[in-house]
Amino acid sequence: MASMDDLRQGVSESLPEVNEIKDEELRGQVIEAWAFALSQSEFTRIDQIRGSGVPDSPALKDGTQADHLRGVARIAHGIADGLERIHGDIGIDRDLLWACALCHDVGKPFEFSMRNQARWQNDVAATGFPSIRHSVYGVHVALTVGLPEAVAHTAGAHSAEGEFIKRSLENTLVHDADRAYWATMERAGQLEVDE
Repeated sequence: MASMDDLRQGVSESLPEVNEIKDEELRGQVIEAWAFALSQSEFTRIDQIRGSGVPDSPALKDGTQADHLRGVARIAHGIADGLERIHGDIGIDRDLLWACALCHDVGKPFEFSMRNQARWQNDVAATGFPSIRHSVYGVHVALTVGLPEAVAHTAGAHSAEGEFIKRSLENTLVHDADRAYWATMERAGQLEVDE
């Protein structure tokens, strides 16, 4: 079992974009969220997690969950840059956008855990499958470590669950960046898909 300090160090190494967050407290909370999430699973680094949307969806041919997070964060900022270049300041909190993008999948260590997958599949009637999706578990993680509600909102509503609410500005950017990431990687032939 890795120590929390080792987990935090691994998060910093896997997600160098965390250093783009100027607010030191927020940066620390992002690192803490991922370290906590990893500590509740058998994973010790984000880059050990399969690079896919959900455990049974096509995975990246060459890449991990860390690459996905980094790509989504960069895409979300690219969209923000493009919009602000044309329209000026439209109210995007850039530190919050980094945090939301880097933590949108913070629940994946739980959902992708091989122990949890086996346990759920063993008695679907009792647990469901999955018992709790990464989006919902991500809300738990974000709130547990004290991340702003806006980050918890993005973790919980960046995916299908978000279709039932109105997403925040930063969550809208992350949601669109997440969809663009997977659609583009599929079209570029970068996913392991059956032909």
